[in-house]
Amino acid sequence: MKKAVAVAVAAIASLGLLTGCSSSNEAIKKVAPVEFSEAINQTGVIVLDVRTPEEFSAGHLPNAININLEGADFAGEVSKLDKNAIVAVYCRSGNRSGVATELMAELGFVDMYDMQGGILDWEAAGGQIVQ
Repeated sequence: MKKAVAVAVAAIASLGLLTGCSSSNEAIKKVAPVEFSEAINQTGVIVLDVRTPEEFSAGHLPNAININLEGADFAGEVSKLDKNAIVAVYCRSGNRSGVATELMAELGFVDMYDMQGGILDWEAAGGQIVQ
């Protein structure tokens, strides 16, 4: 069943129906979970979870780091990351990651993946979650 969901997500994404509107910023690639999975398997990619620490500790993607978008110093904390690295950003449903990637682009990040549908769609597509 999980494989069928992943195949369906990939088919929908290939039609451009899942990613919705695209960002006007070329540094940001809005992608479905299947494409996000491919991105995070590249060497050196930073996987960034922008949810709250409580959400992160309840389950997150493997090798993810947590910088809370709603935290007191998101811009300062995220600025410590390599702005030239590929950064794959996700949240619960895709809303906060969209805000985060736009802010990060303004801060000088040049290559980001923003997972549409967030960890909810990731899990629905059979993606791995760790605690």
